[in-house]
Amino acid sequence: MLIVQILLALILLLPLVLGGVVWFFFNNLVAKKNQVDQAFSSVDVLLKKRCDVIPNLVSIAKTYMEFEERTLVKVTQLRSQVMKGQGSTEDRVQLENQLSGALANVLALTENYPDLKTDGQFVQLQGSLNEVEEQLSAARRFYNRAVTDYNNSIEMFPSNLIATWRRDEAKQLFEATAQDRRAIDVRNLLQS
Repeated sequence: MLIVQILLALILLLPLVLGGVVWFFFNNLVAKKNQVDQAFSSVDVLLKKRCDVIPNLVSIAKTYMEFEERTLVKVTQLRSQVMKGQGSTEDRVQLENQLSGALANVLALTENYPDLKTDGQFVQLQGSLNEVEEQLSAARRFYNRAVTDYNNSIEMFPSNLIATWRRDEAKQLFEATAQDRRAIDVRNLLQS
């Protein structure tokens, strides 16, 4: 009789325990997905701030850089695409990486224009852009931590079972562009 009661109790408790485990992992995945979305939203705010600085920077640079029109046009086009804010998170990440590379080209071109480097407005805008880039770097690190945590959760047992059931997919990290990985030629920096 005691064994029957124990078995009956186990049969009744087993669904509750399994339900609790499923509930825990389901909510954990939802929280991590929301953290990724929130982290990307923080990055998005800073990207918008950067996009607000770009037109002024390009406008001032245009007056000096008559021969670098192609680079300035590319920055303007990429900014327009970013401002539309369309596409998946992965598309936006790639577009932002392209914009970062194009901006680096504009800032590198300023070395050829001594008058531009001393223009007060340009220097102020360049400082603002550098500040935004530093904030973006921190926000991207936070986003990448959230994505890594989320991606680990959807790949590790037993939460991967819930993730498969929910059809959760891995998120893309912000990664350094090819230009960011390129070695810097220090000799050129020291010749200024």
